[in-house]
Amino acid sequence: AMQSCDMFIASLIFDYDDCLAVADLLERYNDRIQSRLIFESATELMKFNQLGSFNMISDDGVVTVDTSSPYTEEEMKGMDDSSKTTTTAPGPPPAVKAIISKFSSGKEEDKLQGYLQLLKFGPDLLQYFPGDKVADLKSWLEAYRYWNQGGARNFASMLELLQQRYLQTDDDEDNSMAAKTTTKRKSKVQFVLPELEITPDIGQLHPLYDGYFESPAEYLKWRLSLKCQELAQQQKFQLAPSDAPRVAVLLYRKHVITAQSYIPQMLTIIEQQGLIPIPIFINGVEAHTIVRDLLTSNDEMDAVKSGNVSYESTYQRDKAVKVDAIVSTIGFPLVGGPAGSMQAGRNIEVAKNLLQNMNVPYIVAAPLLLQDIPSWRKQGVQGLQSVVLYSLPELDGSVDSVVLGGLVGDVIALVPERVRKLCSRIQGWITLRQTPVQDRTICISIYGFPPNVGAVGTAALLDVPHSLEQLLHRLSKEGYNVGDFATDPNASGESLVAALAILSQDAVIAQGAQRMQAAIDDRITRAQQNHDPTIAATLAQPGGGLGGATVRAFDINNDDLEDALGKYMYQKVHRAWGAERGPSVSSKGDCVVSGLQLGNVWITVQPLLGVEGDPMRMLFERDLTPHRQYCAAYEWMKRDKALQDGAGIGAQAVIHLGMHGTVEWLPGLPLGNDRASWPDALLGNLPNIYVYAANNPSESILAKRRGYGTLISYNVPPYGRAGLYLELANLKDLISEFRTMELSARQDMRETIYALCNRSGLTKDVPLIYQPQDTTSTTSEDDSKDEQLPLSLETVPTQRIDEWILSDVSDYLVVLQDRLFSSGLHVLGSEPTEEHLKSYLKAYFGDDHISDVECDQVIASCRRGGSGDGGFDFNLEAVISWFQNLFSSGDEAKQKQKQHESIHTEAQEITRLLLQTTQELDSVVGSLNGGYVLPAPGGDLLRDGSSVLPTGRNIHALDPYRMPSAGAWLKGQRAAEEIIRQHRAANDGAYPETVAVTLWGLDAIKTRGESVAIALALVGAEPIKEGTGRIVRFDLRPLDQLNRPRIDVLASLSGIFRDSFANIVDLLDDLFERAAEAPDEPADMNFIKKHAQELKADGVERPAARLFSNPPGDYGSMVNEVVGSGEWEEETALGETWRGRNVFSYGRGEGTESTGTARPEVLDKLLSTTERI
Repeated sequence: AMQSCDMFIASLIFDYDDCLAVADLLERYNDRIQSRLIFESATELMKFNQLGSFNMISDDGVVTVDTSSPYTEEEMKGMDDSSKTTTTAPGPPPAVKAIISKFSSGKEEDKLQGYLQLLKFGPDLLQYFPGDKVADLKSWLEAYRYWNQGGARNFASMLELLQQRYLQTDDDEDNSMAAKTTTKRKSKVQFVLPELEITPDIGQLHPLYDGYFESPAEYLKWRLSLKCQELAQQQKFQLAPSDAPRVAVLLYRKHVITAQSYIPQMLTIIEQQGLIPIPIFINGVEAHTIVRDLLTSNDEMDAVKSGNVSYESTYQRDKAVKVDAIVSTIGFPLVGGPAGSMQAGRNIEVAKNLLQNMNVPYIVAAPLLLQDIPSWRKQGVQGLQSVVLYSLPELDGSVDSVVLGGLVGDVIALVPERVRKLCSRIQGWITLRQTPVQDRTICISIYGFPPNVGAVGTAALLDVPHSLEQLLHRLSKEGYNVGDFATDPNASGESLVAALAILSQDAVIAQGAQRMQAAIDDRITRAQQNHDPTIAATLAQPGGGLGGATVRAFDINNDDLEDALGKYMYQKVHRAWGAERGPSVSSKGDCVVSGLQLGNVWITVQPLLGVEGDPMRMLFERDLTPHRQYCAAYEWMKRDKALQDGAGIGAQAVIHLGMHGTVEWLPGLPLGNDRASWPDALLGNLPNIYVYAANNPSESILAKRRGYGTLISYNVPPYGRAGLYLELANLKDLISEFRTMELSARQDMRETIYALCNRSGLTKDVPLIYQPQDTTSTTSEDDSKDEQLPLSLETVPTQRIDEWILSDVSDYLVVLQDRLFSSGLHVLGSEPTEEHLKSYLKAYFGDDHISDVECDQVIASCRRGGSGDGGFDFNLEAVISWFQNLFSSGDEAKQKQKQHESIHTEAQEITRLLLQTTQELDSVVGSLNGGYVLPAPGGDLLRDGSSVLPTGRNIHALDPYRMPSAGAWLKGQRAAEEIIRQHRAANDGAYPETVAVTLWGLDAIKTRGESVAIALALVGAEPIKEGTGRIVRFDLRPLDQLNRPRIDVLASLSGIFRDSFANIVDLLDDLFERAAEAPDEPADMNFIKKHAQELKADGVERPAARLFSNPPGDYGSMVNEVVGSGEWEEETALGETWRGRNVFSYGRGEGTESTGTARPEVLDKLLSTTERI
């Protein structure tokens, strides 16, 4: 086709492989095809645009570039200047950029909208400018205008325009010039442009209305009119009541133009579910302008009235409407949409400010445009589609994402049940907001895992009893009915947890719900009168310290449970569990659901995930369902309390208190719940407010995505002596490796370990002491101790050094590791003490960089509102230091002072943010008001810096299409080089053939992909970014640049990594396939190829498979569970357990129908050649 065509037109080409293929074709036929129009595609292809004398090459012959960095500010933290490179992304010429700037508001985030305005008015403006290039630019814009408006007639008009002006025919006298290097316009032709069929760039529509509205206000006026109601009656169309909640629904304009049937179907269902849709179609790049200029809310109106905020100058008061929620069916970031995703994170602050002012739920729910419905129902949401629907919107703070449908062939099909699910979750939030505070019914769920070992009321890094107490007092202050708890001086969270622990005892459960209050009263009496040591002492307080809490419990039989679950889901439970009763069942066979009632707040213990002796059972059996009592607990939590028969709690929201619970881990699709996914079924429409540790974004995304969790992060407790934290972790790993090495290979490692101990100050705590043996000495034992002195490494025998490393240092690290976690637990919403703040600062900067006095001054300055101007208050140490610097060498003194000021400024910023931990409770209360919670990246202060503060945020992970980050890539290369160096030093210069690399979700998120970078560097590959900064391929570096063999990699994937970073899995798999077939590379310089050839010779399929994990849909290797159960005798048994769980290969090479294939032969081969981990 390319050999015979005269013009090339393309649009929406973003896939990197497609870009390469198209670019290659255009390069080859550059002289042959003179007219090339490329719309809305990757920037690498936009440079091929040419029409007459217009192209996207500047006058000096180079591609016009955008010199902005492809990295976000957060990514560039910690990078050296040489790494902060800029991109050379093709774009419009400077003249076009100048024109574009005139059509936008002047705001950075509105530039893309300015581009759309240029399409609208540019051609009319350019007709007054002379010159062929301007005329050809005008033609290009006119052609794009037809294309952008869409429709068959506009497309035909575009072709007619191009044919008349640019395509030569046999009748043209210039026919012989057709093959010259520049296609000329046929200027002699006086061509009248066909009429443009215009669909507004922004508009509103409704299934009952033929046409479009010009503004949301005009639409709403019609929607509430008598005429609309009459039309509905005539067409038997069910309208939501006029006073129903109003939901803004953002739609793709192109789907409106092409009359996609899912849009009227979706709007019809929304109306049927009792919500008034405010449907607004847009091109995709201007979603933020809709929120800013055409929408408002009760909260924003109140804030404007009180003077706390003001509307932007672009706000259109006469056209705007008030809404109760915002739903985007477009996905991507709010600012810029699909185009904004190319530099994800650049305009997050703009989105956050807009959505915070609105303070209504922001939900991204859409049909899948890159995946068909069968593959979704089989595998869950995959690849780029997961980024569009989850990763990018979560950066803006979206919640409760729902898959509304997907492709069926080339048609976008709706799944009506999923639209109803979306509506029910919106209704849940709005109903919560509209219910008076004193009448809201809230459930608080705490955890008790593992069972029957005193673990009720525990959570990772959180003091649950005191956090529960703080939460109840705050709820009372906000007007919630918490009974007498807040006014009872004897009431405590510890007493509540102790009582819940009693309700969780098997013996108490066996007696049934009716006997549970008596069991609590009995324990209180025994604690008060008999001082029974087996009962928590806190129950000896008056009233048991329960603040008037009473037991509210239910006995639920199988018939009632079937009625609540529905026949389909109940039959799944029955098939999975059969006659097995499961946990928390009374002696009569009823499921027992219990908790403590305080006014309108019901506090309960989340059901066990599995059964006694196998508490994690559901985690590892994909087809298993929750047991009966688990289902009953959530069903009765939701069940209307006003029911005459079988009344439940009637909770309007659930607060899962602490990391982490289990509902998000229940069986179902790994991503993109369907109705058969258990988290979806059991949570129903309940708003799920999930209080979660800030340092675990990996597992939190499961709570957010599978468990519909609005996450509220809580701070991790201070680290104590964690100034040595990172180095000690590295040291521990080195000692573990040293322990397994041959004696002859240890010398270099001894020096490395000793140097690291010295650098970290560990030799002061555990000095290397050696006393030579002298049989003639008559020195007493006490004298000999005095004579023992720390010696240099060269004077100490290797046997003593090894003893010191493997015994003294190793044992001390165990003690020290415990000390790192000895600073207690965090209390939700509590402000850190002076000592805690000091611990954070010392841990972050290290003892050598900030003194106790300086910490005290920074903290005092922040508490009184210090500005952080870079100077400390007067103190003697600072004066002495100043004089020392005065007489130091000039450059050294300046550098020292600069570092000192930098540390001070950063210390003030960290302290200021840490003092905002009270916002944790603010965010819980805000969520209970149905409001918006500010997003923030999850992570650890020491590892990720101050970007993870303050807490009380709706934490998110990272954009998987930008992993590894630039900083992670640099660190990963250094780590790979060190792995190879250590191996060669211990093996006479030989390279390792295979290195095992573990890819964990939490690690990948925290480090922004360091483990991925290590794997790439070992193989001798590097990430390739397309012009927008998105990583689209891992390319092999030439061997002559690598100067060493390619190391084979056995990648062990955690289940979370496998499911959350499917795009990385596919890119890695593609890399290994190409490496295994790399032409002109000898096997002794490419160990991937060597091992693949050996496997292929043995008849093994997919010999390049390198990415192994658990069975599809499962999580965990079960090694820890086997260790805990004691069901093993030798280490080989644990190895077999790991191998049996991790033989499943993943990646693009497994085909679209497979989510994982067992390949034990490949795994065994790689294990046999693995020399480093």
